[in-house]
Amino acid sequence: MNHVKQAKRTTIYDLAELAGASASAVSAVLNGNWKKRRISAQLAEKIMRIAEEQGYALNMQASLLRREKSHIIGMLVPKYDNRYFGSIVERFEDMARERGLFPIITCTRRDPELEIEAARTMLSYQVECLIATGATDPDRIAEMCAAAGVRSLNLDLPGALAPSVISDNFSGARELTTRVLSNCRERLGEMQSLIFIGGRGSDHNTAERIRGFRQAHADLGVSVVDDNILACGYAPEKAEKALDDLSSRGMTPAKGMFINSTISLEGVMRWIRRSGRLEEQELVLGCFDWDPFVSLLGNDIEMVRQDVPEMLKKVFEIIESGSNRPVLVQVPPLLASPPL
Repeated sequence: MNHVKQAKRTTIYDLAELAGASASAVSAVLNGNWKKRRISAQLAEKIMRIAEEQGYALNMQASLLRREKSHIIGMLVPKYDNRYFGSIVERFEDMARERGLFPIITCTRRDPELEIEAARTMLSYQVECLIATGATDPDRIAEMCAAAGVRSLNLDLPGALAPSVISDNFSGARELTTRVLSNCRERLGEMQSLIFIGGRGSDHNTAERIRGFRQAHADLGVSVVDDNILACGYAPEKAEKALDDLSSRGMTPAKGMFINSTISLEGVMRWIRRSGRLEEQELVLGCFDWDPFVSLLGNDIEMVRQDVPEMLKKVFEIIESGSNRPVLVQVPPLLASPPL
């Protein structure tokens, strides 16, 4: 088995040399005591910038320095508020403990600065590997980890500098869109351009789902109305506002919708019941997400369930292989038909 040699960990002495300062000055800055030492703000900022560039994090558990390995594995997650990320966290903890590892998990709220702060803290605890789940800037995290000699992987959203395990968003979206269009034909007697709502157009997953959405329309000979693509973000209130804005332009929203998460679905259902613009019984909906309680909403909503067990299996296979090659592994999602 080939093992990739990790980079040497950066030390305080390395930072001191790069900053042109003493090791004690670097230590004071990293410990937050630089004002007491009368170190200038300019030097403090320089040291912190160099520390971040080098992927250095203050070791808050000195006892770990005496161990060859910490047996700690870290994970960053963007949200706890839907079943998908909750199931990732729960299964990750189980699989880590089965392997004798201690999992540390923190939520970063899709905030790039929180992600960096959390990654820096994880590194300070000498994690052996850091998994960035749904990170807004996975490559920046990968660079920090590489500079600190720590392995990193990306889950849910891919990066270019570390191995990535994601769902096959294109194929899943294509199949879900095909089902919703077919349901429109059966239940409404016609197929017309669906609405795509939710997600950020700038992120890989949403872009791939939009590509699959467009391809399914093309497969069935249906033209996509560009104004119907509402990549407005994931928050429920953003989905509501996007539909309000569409209506304010004199457009009646289509009765068929592709909804990009259960979080966005919450906003769509609020809008439908508040606006009175569409009859619920006439709606044909599909959601690229899964929650068993969605069936209680009625409307026979089609759902895509991302295969979390298989995704995490691939993550641990990569970890155990010792490889750091920035491969992209795509796991097919599971289509969950509504109950009869």
